[in-house]
Amino acid sequence: MRLFLLAFAFGAAWLQTQASLPPYPALALLLVAGLAGALLWQCRGRLVRAGACLACGAALGFYWSAWLAQLALAPQLALADEGRDITIIGTVASLPYQFQQGVRFNFAVDSAAGAAVPPLIALSWYAGFRDEVTNDVGDVQPGERWQLTVRLQRPHGNANPHGFDYEVWQLEQGVRATGHVRPAPRLATPNVRLDSFVPGFNNVVQASRAALRSRILRSLQGKEYAGVIVALVVGDQRAIPQSDWQVFNRTGVSHLISISGLHITMIAGMFALGAGALWRRSFFTGRQLPLILPAQKVAALAGAVTALLYVLLAGFGVPAQRTLYMLAVVALALWLGRITSITHVLCLALGVVVLLDPWAVLWPGFWLSFGAVATILYATVGRTALHVQADASRWQRARTALALGAHTQYVVTVGLVPLTMLLFSQVSLVSPVANALAIPVISLLVTPLSLLGSLLPAPLCDGVLLLAHFLVQMLAQVLDWLGARRFAVWTAPAPPAWSFCWALFGTAWLLAPRGWPHRWAGMLSWIPLLTALPSSPPPGQLWVTAFDVGQGMALLVETHQHRLLYDTGPAYGLDSDGASRVIVPYLRARGIGQLDGLIISHSDTDHAGGAISLLKNVPVGWLSSSLPDGHPAVAFQRRLARPHMRCVAGQRWSWEGVRFEMLHPLLEAHHDIALKPNARSCTVKITAGRHAILLAGDIEAAQEGELYMRSRAALAADVLLAPHHGSGTSSTQAFLNAVEPSLAIFQVGHRNRYRHPKAEVYQRYGQMGIARLRTDVAGAVMMAFGEALAVEQYRRSRPRYWHGR
Repeated sequence: MRLFLLAFAFGAAWLQTQASLPPYPALALLLVAGLAGALLWQCRGRLVRAGACLACGAALGFYWSAWLAQLALAPQLALADEGRDITIIGTVASLPYQFQQGVRFNFAVDSAAGAAVPPLIALSWYAGFRDEVTNDVGDVQPGERWQLTVRLQRPHGNANPHGFDYEVWQLEQGVRATGHVRPAPRLATPNVRLDSFVPGFNNVVQASRAALRSRILRSLQGKEYAGVIVALVVGDQRAIPQSDWQVFNRTGVSHLISISGLHITMIAGMFALGAGALWRRSFFTGRQLPLILPAQKVAALAGAVTALLYVLLAGFGVPAQRTLYMLAVVALALWLGRITSITHVLCLALGVVVLLDPWAVLWPGFWLSFGAVATILYATVGRTALHVQADASRWQRARTALALGAHTQYVVTVGLVPLTMLLFSQVSLVSPVANALAIPVISLLVTPLSLLGSLLPAPLCDGVLLLAHFLVQMLAQVLDWLGARRFAVWTAPAPPAWSFCWALFGTAWLLAPRGWPHRWAGMLSWIPLLTALPSSPPPGQLWVTAFDVGQGMALLVETHQHRLLYDTGPAYGLDSDGASRVIVPYLRARGIGQLDGLIISHSDTDHAGGAISLLKNVPVGWLSSSLPDGHPAVAFQRRLARPHMRCVAGQRWSWEGVRFEMLHPLLEAHHDIALKPNARSCTVKITAGRHAILLAGDIEAAQEGELYMRSRAALAADVLLAPHHGSGTSSTQAFLNAVEPSLAIFQVGHRNRYRHPKAEVYQRYGQMGIARLRTDVAGAVMMAFGEALAVEQYRRSRPRYWHGR
């Protein structure tokens, strides 16, 4: 059975690497199931049967997942209905998230006028953020029925190497369209609440979560870590700022700041122990209840029910579901008396998780959860355990429990090093200390207090919640100190397959039983994993990566020993931008710990929006820009005592045979207050051998004319970053004739409100025979300038069946 279940999970994972779904997956699933049954029935011999289990399990996992994917992709918004006003009626189906510009929530659609709308969509209701007209945001609450006029589109996310795949995440959640609520002044049909509450299981759950969140926020109004308490009670992490997440990640405790598997297991275990103890004593009634039903079964049932209730508090989120399924399998095995082998139970839990959620294999939490349990089992099961004598003192019992806990923490910390490096390209060196402190504080004190405080009536809840917040605050100060240490995190590039497998083998050797020869030598297998250096082009050659950051610009330029970033992407919100979402994760996965230079072309937020996030997370040698002296990025760079200079035409430098030349703006442009920021865009030409790329920022027709007159010969380049994203005010015929590129890159957002690139401009490039790539279609574009120009499109090199669906 174990081989079959492992192969089933492999088959599901294999499907998630496919560019398209197989035809007729339901029919194929039935045929494979029939063939698998017949094959396993006829097979004789241990090896033959094992091979049949592997083949049948993988095939069933593949086609089962394909069938579920086909069903999930079936509700689809027609392309003709994207971007047009549609009036819908339905209910608020999630816990709304309030932010400064408005509110976000999922909406279960009951009916739609004139369009086929998927049954579950994700909506944003902005308060005049995207429209010039004031938009009064409704006070939406879970379970309410509303009539709304919306504009929708199919799920679409940025596509970058080592980046978050928003499209498959929405697919897993069942969300098949996203959009925003239209402002009331522009509508013939107003946005209106139709019912204050619509009965339903999900609506009751979400309304309960909203009530608990409101109670917590009311009791902890203005408190710094109120968002952490909310996350521990109802699983809503969105109120925790990025600065806190950075501390939690550097100290390796981020898995605790939510309704995690550890918390669910501990709370379920506490209730199971309590229920078992009371049942064993027949609730002190003398009725001999264990004779009717064994206390072990009662404890298993109580733990499973508690886990279910706690997971419902988390909104039945996918990560919490995984823990519930695992605990349910364990409880069922205990109830049926079949828990003879813990490895059978673990594999069965794995099979159940993948059976119900085949996309779970795409997320780090899946691998870390099962990896941690498997590591503990490998390092403990079947070995000499720490026993406590029946007449041992409390001190001896406590010391034994402490030793067991320390050994388990050591096993998990060491055992997950290869997997952590593979998934995150970093490992927290202070994690053992931080977790040794944070696990008991959060799991045994803060979480129970938070749950109790959220359920108690006022004013009793205030004191309990304030105590929980105080404990979090004290813990956060310690974590902040630990995370600020320079040695807190070890980073290296994401390892290749051979390095990961070698480190995995060495880790197994290191955690082998006592008596195994030279166990310490297992750590030597980590040397390739931890000491790898980021890849780079040969001397004289150039790599350029144009990121898919939405409506904005950001390009990484790499020579043999230097790296330069041109622009930092847009600001998506107050706590999110192109640097934090795209650039920093990419640099971390590549093992790039610092940048030699940063050019910010001008001050528009679609170019400078990620500057502060980048400067906070990545050391930058120097900053060159057309930003005014009072700009936050300039002030931050100077506060770190790092140089900032204005980009001025005529500046030149060379790195390993690659030449850089600033073509625009002139020095006097920085002092001309009549000029728009676009007119001062830093324009740089980079030449590697016979090939060149021109990065033109947001210059417009007037600046293109100046460059044509002043530096016509210097404009020639093989690749052109389309000025101003291909707007109608740039890319004049004369300028394009002077540059004469063979390839143009348009960094634009999907269905952006500026309608970039303009149709006539895009057509102008095409009529000149210039190849055109749009990042909203191609994803990130990777270019290698060597003897020839090699171009790779991320969506084409890594296609997935859910892209564009």
